[in-house]
Amino acid sequence: MFLLCKCERDQEEQKDQRSFTTMRRILILMLLALGLSCVRAHRVNKHKPWIESSYHGIITENTDAVLLDPPLVALDKDAPVPYAGEICGFHVQGLSAPFEAVVLNRTSGEGRLRARGPIDCERQREFTFIIQAHDCGTGPEGHAEKRSHKAVVHVQVGDVNEFSPVFGQREYHGSVTEGKVYDSILQVQASDQDCSPQYSQICNYQISSQDTAFAVDRNGNIRNTESLSFDKKSHYKIRVTAFDCGQKRAAQDAVVHIHVKPVCKPGWQGWSKLVDHEPGTGSKLLFPKMHLETCAGSVSWIRATVELETSAAGRGCDRQSYSERSLQKLCGASSGSTDLLPASSSVFNWTATLVMDGGRDSDLTYRFDGRQAAKIPDWVVPQNLTHQFTITTWMKHGPSPGQRAEKETLLCNSDKTEMNRHHYSLYVHNCRLVFLLRTDYTQTDSFRPAEFHWKLEQICDKEWHYYVISIDFPVVTLYVDGVTFDPYLVTDDWPIHSSQIHVQLTVGACWQGGEVSKAKFTQYFRGSLSGLTIRPGKIESQKIISCLQACKEGLDITALESLGRRIKFHLNPAQSLVVMEGEDLEQMNAALRKVSYINSQQFPTKGARHLRISTAVQCFGEDVCISVPDIEAVVMVMQPSEPRITINGAEHLTVPASDLALGLSLFRDLHIISTVTKRDGQTNTDHGSGAFKEIIHNLDYCDIMVLGEELKAGLESLGLHHSALLGKHLEYTNSSTGMSIYGVDSISHYTEVIRQVRYQSRQAVDSVRTFRLTCSELNGRYISDQYTLQVNILHSEEAIEYVNHAMAPPKYMQMSYPTVIDSNSYSSVVPAIATAVIVLCIAALLVALMNVYCLNQPQNQEHIHTLPEKQADCDGSSLSITVNPLESFQELQSAEEVTEEEEEDDEEEDCDISGTDSDSDEEETSTSFVHHQTRMQWGTSTLH
Repeated sequence: MFLLCKCERDQEEQKDQRSFTTMRRILILMLLALGLSCVRAHRVNKHKPWIESSYHGIITENTDAVLLDPPLVALDKDAPVPYAGEICGFHVQGLSAPFEAVVLNRTSGEGRLRARGPIDCERQREFTFIIQAHDCGTGPEGHAEKRSHKAVVHVQVGDVNEFSPVFGQREYHGSVTEGKVYDSILQVQASDQDCSPQYSQICNYQISSQDTAFAVDRNGNIRNTESLSFDKKSHYKIRVTAFDCGQKRAAQDAVVHIHVKPVCKPGWQGWSKLVDHEPGTGSKLLFPKMHLETCAGSVSWIRATVELETSAAGRGCDRQSYSERSLQKLCGASSGSTDLLPASSSVFNWTATLVMDGGRDSDLTYRFDGRQAAKIPDWVVPQNLTHQFTITTWMKHGPSPGQRAEKETLLCNSDKTEMNRHHYSLYVHNCRLVFLLRTDYTQTDSFRPAEFHWKLEQICDKEWHYYVISIDFPVVTLYVDGVTFDPYLVTDDWPIHSSQIHVQLTVGACWQGGEVSKAKFTQYFRGSLSGLTIRPGKIESQKIISCLQACKEGLDITALESLGRRIKFHLNPAQSLVVMEGEDLEQMNAALRKVSYINSQQFPTKGARHLRISTAVQCFGEDVCISVPDIEAVVMVMQPSEPRITINGAEHLTVPASDLALGLSLFRDLHIISTVTKRDGQTNTDHGSGAFKEIIHNLDYCDIMVLGEELKAGLESLGLHHSALLGKHLEYTNSSTGMSIYGVDSISHYTEVIRQVRYQSRQAVDSVRTFRLTCSELNGRYISDQYTLQVNILHSEEAIEYVNHAMAPPKYMQMSYPTVIDSNSYSSVVPAIATAVIVLCIAALLVALMNVYCLNQPQNQEHIHTLPEKQADCDGSSLSITVNPLESFQELQSAEEVTEEEEEDDEEEDCDISGTDSDSDEEETSTSFVHHQTRMQWGTSTLH
């Protein structure tokens, strides 16, 4: 039992020993595990992070992002061990560095440097500080973290152009002496608050004032670009601005005052820049107080040239605006010229679609812009232009920008259909004037001159010039403003084959009637034309050509005898240039004071005429002499008093149709007057507020238009005897639509000719014919009022019915007048009218008594053949006009008969009233007697 117990006790002790051993082993293992874990932990985070040793960064002011080079990246060799191999942050050292670094990716170690607040370059342009990277240690709490070495970071701040240049002064003052050009008058300076050289430096200065005589360089030095005059302007105020190198402009300009100091400067003094000229006042002294200042210089010789330019006023100069054909008559040119660009009228209507150049107050000029052209009617085109003829025109032409160098046709005569042959033409090509003339095979069959070329500056200078092409084949001569030019090139060509193709004459382009699907104009002209005429036959003389371009205005020298022999002068034929020279200064001053402007035109074109005076001097024995600058002035021609042309006469005529076979003088009592309205010596266009004053001047055309149906060909016509034009500068054209009388002549001559215009009808026509008359001065610049005449035509049936029922003597012509009372002559006319009325009433009473006596005579057969004669005698005082057809036309137009007829016309109303007393007696007259009486009286009457 004891042994059993001992065994059990030993077993328990062994069991306890094994338990203790096990526990000790566990404890040892735990201690070993703890030690191993500590050792292992120490071995995991054994490396420090790595970054670059230095960084360079740029940050733009007012932003927070810093651009680093190289980029901010930290590396750790403990990667990829968690925490130990990861980057947890960057540390920026330096309290003054307004930057911070943040980790973008813990695994890759990427970071970003940024500003903690706004960065201002103007405060600090660069920053230097230290940066370190640290890892995450051994765990989430960041224990045992390791830091990298310290890296240096340099950050530069990028500038923004946020400030504008500012001038150091708001205003600057400088002075110059007149007549001198300075390299630098003064210097302006501006500054900029930006931090960078690009935006803080001033790179440019600029003058912002317009049209100034000053310039400024990059350093702000202001200089004058031309010599300044104290008399012209003594003070200049200019504005200057500045730009920095970023092209930012100064917010406020600087004002620069430059004062001109006067010095004695040689030149003309005491003259006016503007001289007014009132039309109708004759001449006007231009420089009545002018003298030459030589600044105590010794002058031995002086030459002064005064030049008048009138091209701005009209065509070349203000040339009365008459048509070229009228001017040719006034200058004595041979007749037979054809005006291709006349004023538009009922007869000359092909210019109606053309564009007038300059308006109502300019010359009769037409502007062509490459779209307008005119066909000349066949009845106008001059014929037989073979070996001798003349073409004249005024032309203003210049190169057309952007246009190809094509032919520009002034005048062209080409085939109307089928072909495209140019028989003769005048055109401009590349600022050259070319005249083409192709002869026919009927004239020659060999090479002949065909093209004549002239190259002149005048063709493209955009000024008016007068061109005359004189053809005496094969010699062709060009006159430009009276100066002769021979062609520099003549091209030969074969003659044109004869054909039956009609030709078309055009102005402003050339007609292409053949070789195209549709006929059209081509080779359009671009410029202005006036007075384009063609005259076959004799070549004009140089004297006539000079007259045609002469001006009615120009320069003159008053009191020539007072100039003295020591002053020499020259006045050109056009009176646009005066040259004076002499040795005595005072005599030259006196001579210049006598130069005047003259204008003999009655209605000149208003506007400016430019004057220029150029001077040359010589001094006594000096190499360098004074220089006298040119001066320019303006003569301003004022608005002339415009005429009012009035036409008076009968408004109605009543005539039997049978009397129209021999012709009816339509305007036998016509009166044309012209008046102007003046008040207090000033021109006034309001006729109701001023007094009328009758003036005498010329007309250039009068048109008689047929209103309603045109005249029937072969049955009706308007006629004018050739003798009516003798001794006058007048011509006329006639058509079915009316008659045009034209030419520069007096109002009295026009009145005399128009009174002789006759209307003739060979067959019964309508009962009423209406005519309208208008007259013109200066090619339509001044137009008369429209005078209308209505002709009532009595046919035989109407006349018989009128006699049977009205029982009054036949009135072959009744005239009705408009009431026209001249305000100036009213008081003198009233007594004459009263006397005339009394006389007419007495005469009317006698006529009525004679009619009663004649109608109460016995009506037997033997008296039938004698009554018409007595009746004709009784009707001698009536309003009808009975004349012998064999009487001469001149006798019928005598002043005595015109006066008697006007008095008889005034008796008409009184005679009708007094004749009513015999109505009952006239009813007893037989129908056969009335027929016979009417036939006898109408058959022996001729009405004029």
